[in-house]
Amino acid sequence: MILLSITGLFRTILIIIGVIVVLRVIGKMMIAKRNLEEEKDLLHEQRKSEKMVADAKQNYGKTSISKIDSKDKGDFVDFEEIK
Repeated sequence: MILLSITGLFRTILIIIGVIVVLRVIGKMMIAKRNLEEEKDLLHEQRKSEKMVADAKQNYGKTSISKIDSKDKGDFVDFEEIK
């Protein structure tokens, strides 16, 4: 037969409450870390977007020529002027 004592019961309750408090603190820390990472990613994407807009404004109206790959020769047709 197991004898229960007030001190043992009180100690068990304190341990359970302590575990719950520790888990809540760890959970809040994990949520805060996740929020900071999301904010960092959002700021990174925002800066990237702003840079793209600034580059587009800087190059507005300018013509750029890009190199055409030689393996896509079949897609282009040469036309000759008819006299």
